[in-house]
Amino acid sequence: MSKIIFVTGGARSGKSRFAEELAKKISDSVAYLATAEALDEEMKERISHHRERRSKNWKTIEEPIHVNLAVQNLNGSANVILLDCITLWISNLIHQNTDAAECRALDMLEAVFHKIRNSGQTLILISNEIGMGIISESPLNRQFADISGRVHQAISREADEVYFMVSGLPMKVKPC
Repeated sequence: MSKIIFVTGGARSGKSRFAEELAKKISDSVAYLATAEALDEEMKERISHHRERRSKNWKTIEEPIHVNLAVQNLNGSANVILLDCITLWISNLIHQNTDAAECRALDMLEAVFHKIRNSGQTLILISNEIGMGIISESPLNRQFADISGRVHQAISREADEVYFMVSGLPMKVKPC
């Protein structure tokens, strides 16, 4: 039976570690779909840290834009797909085409959800919760926050389980 799990929370709240542990409990057959791009030294270090922590048996796919095609191309070869990170993916979409980013994100997610629901696989999505701070003065930052918030709401509606991470502690917010 397919399942969609959404893990969200602040930066450095333990989201990835928690999601990785969930994936391990579900199956040894895991595909890690990474959206981050190593564009600077700090990001290279973060990516390296994540790689070292993951099981060596997991398949890693690096896809900054077309997550729907990456899921489709897996063709059921993994029982669990862990997609890390939605906010980085949204940022990539905005930088590629600011005006179409939200529609593209929602369309691609709809395709991913459809594929998962018809596959029997588990999808775990990880994202940063950015809607709890002040409203930015920057129009681009406001757009990013707005798109992220609406995409998170769409994911939460579709998800079977939603976890909010606080200081390494998961709070299950769906189902309540």
